[in-house]
Amino acid sequence: MPIQDCFTFTRTGHFVKNRTVLAAMTNKQSNADGTISMDEIDWLARRAEGGFGIITTAATHVSKDGQGWDGEFGVFDDLHIKGLKNMTNTLRKKGTISIAQIFHGGMRSPERLTGVTPLSASRNKCSESFSGFSRAAMEEDIMRLISDFSDAALRCAKSGFDGIELHGAHGYLISQFLGTKTNRREDEWGGEINARSKFLIEIIRSIKSKVPDNFIIGVRISPEINNIGINMHDSIKLAKILTNEGLDFIHLSCWDSFSRSISEPNDSRLITEWFTSSIPNLPPLISTGAVWNSKDANSLIAQGADFIGVARVAIAHPDWPKYVSEDNYQPQLPPFTSSHLKSVSLSNKFVDYMRSWDNFVLDGK
Repeated sequence: MPIQDCFTFTRTGHFVKNRTVLAAMTNKQSNADGTISMDEIDWLARRAEGGFGIITTAATHVSKDGQGWDGEFGVFDDLHIKGLKNMTNTLRKKGTISIAQIFHGGMRSPERLTGVTPLSASRNKCSESFSGFSRAAMEEDIMRLISDFSDAALRCAKSGFDGIELHGAHGYLISQFLGTKTNRREDEWGGEINARSKFLIEIIRSIKSKVPDNFIIGVRISPEINNIGINMHDSIKLAKILTNEGLDFIHLSCWDSFSRSISEPNDSRLITEWFTSSIPNLPPLISTGAVWNSKDANSLIAQGADFIGVARVAIAHPDWPKYVSEDNYQPQLPPFTSSHLKSVSLSNKFVDYMRSWDNFVLDGK
């Protein structure tokens, strides 16, 4: 399957012009009230112009108490819709599929930003809380959060997005319900993976009850996060559960797509292969992690991925999709000058954020 092959989502009928995906990336460019900035729109529009088949926004919070960082845009209020329509209209003109990644930070939502004690599946040690601990979500919290997610998805539909990606990866709230170390509940929301995934499944079902039938719904998961208790075997079971929910895609956030499982280091399968070899009727699979050049991308296709997700390479190389099908395409590695990054539609705020990444931005110009 060549990377430039087109694709049509079976359930919704959406046409994707190629197999490249801009994965969600934090960029801290938006406004304090949660409205999206033109800098954030310009950053995504330039990657759409560069040929990405699917553009995913940075994670956007579904509840005021779910904000994860400064400069994060929100979808928790109707006041956000006007700016989001501006973005989706811009992306549509570029011929790309637009996906909003929606999330709640849970115990990773700083109290200094939200003004409330961070919540999680259980009471956990929490560096973002003034007390040093999160609070365990009560039943009424869980019902409210499920509603917040589905209301946010409806706002995304009203704003013109083609779909949403539920951020169930990277240790945020959905991950905290999935992890055995962060979810120690003894009620219907905790226990084995079927119960720990109930929060995510109820969110999906609530979203489906509110959005149009042709609205794309996918989930991003981290196959393994040792410190919160997510392992490969549970993630395979979770993918089977998600498959039965009729999702339009599953997105694997691998960090390194060419590594083996931490849970089973003697197994020769790479991370994506665990899923493609274990579940015959998987929905379309996006896989992301450490892809930089054409060799990497073709290797991920060979592992069975339907779409190639990239993040860091797209920061400096917005036209990556136009060249990745060439033999031996090897875009420049970091570090990059700040002037180059600004020339490819990164704002000063985004460049300053990139300075926190080791060896990514050169000092000065």
